[in-house]
Amino acid sequence: MNTITDTEIKIKGMDALIAALGEVHAEKFVTLVTREPFDYTVWQRKLWPDKSVEELSAMAMERRKGKNTNP
Repeated sequence: MNTITDTEIKIKGMDALIAALGEVHAEKFVTLVTREPFDYTVWQRKLWPDKSVEELSAMAMERRKGKNTNP
């Protein structure tokens, strides 16, 4: 596993947000997350409570496959 610095993580995270949401919505997302107490782990657990790990994995693989075919 490659270790990257905190700065690199922040840059890659912002790049990913901007790629997914665009600059304006990425900034809004950051503002929303920092505005109120936010526990990412709790949020993730509540996101798809009726899905198994296997179902979530399949969803992620399908999404990734779709992104690979549509640059």
